[in-house]
Amino acid sequence: MSLKSTIIIIEDEKSICNFIETTLISNHYKVITASTGQEGLSFVTSCFPDLVLLDLGLPDIDGIDIIKQIRSWSMIPIIVISARTQEQEKVLALDSGCDDYLTKPFGTSELLARIRTALRRHHAGGNSSASEPVYTYEDLTIDFSKRLVTLKGEEIHLTQIEYKLVSLLAKNGGRVLTYDYIINHIWGPYADNNNNQILRVNMAHIRRKLEKNPAEPNYIFTEIGVGYRMRESQP
Repeated sequence: MSLKSTIIIIEDEKSICNFIETTLISNHYKVITASTGQEGLSFVTSCFPDLVLLDLGLPDIDGIDIIKQIRSWSMIPIIVISARTQEQEKVLALDSGCDDYLTKPFGTSELLARIRTALRRHHAGGNSSASEPVYTYEDLTIDFSKRLVTLKGEEIHLTQIEYKLVSLLAKNGGRVLTYDYIINHIWGPYADNNNNQILRVNMAHIRRKLEKNPAEPNYIFTEIGVGYRMRESQP
């Protein structure tokens, strides 16, 4: 079974939040909800979501500022869901870095279609030069759209964070990613020194799952004192 995509809803109107949450869960998404901007930002940096649904009119932080804060370190898809209908509000949100803008009220079919489009575009393009929806090197295959990792045709079960790490490295295949880059991308700008150890532990777990001999890796290499590099995908 492939991993569910995780979506964070940042919305202070409880009835709307509950409606969206119910819709997403029934369509097999994992959902985390936040009623304030600060709570939402905390979840974004700690829960590794695949997409954010953001209301602009929050009680503590304006949604535009949240978009800018997230965009300062991540290209995670952000879809604004707002009652603000004026064109300049939409332009400001899009210029600030959101991927899409959905005006309240909206139908479930449109919401789900917008989410599928944003996720598909993000998984295909990622934050790197990779443009193919599938990574392949020898016996290892990663299908980004399905969030599925297989080795010699057998599915490899990765945790959410393990998949995030493997996906990031695969989309940047052939490039050395520094420890700071990886930590900032996965854990966000508020990561502390403990994340260095957490990164190493997770990479050790990943190698045990992917490599025939973790001490002599074939897919993911350690660049001593710098970071990690994954084999470039084969054409």
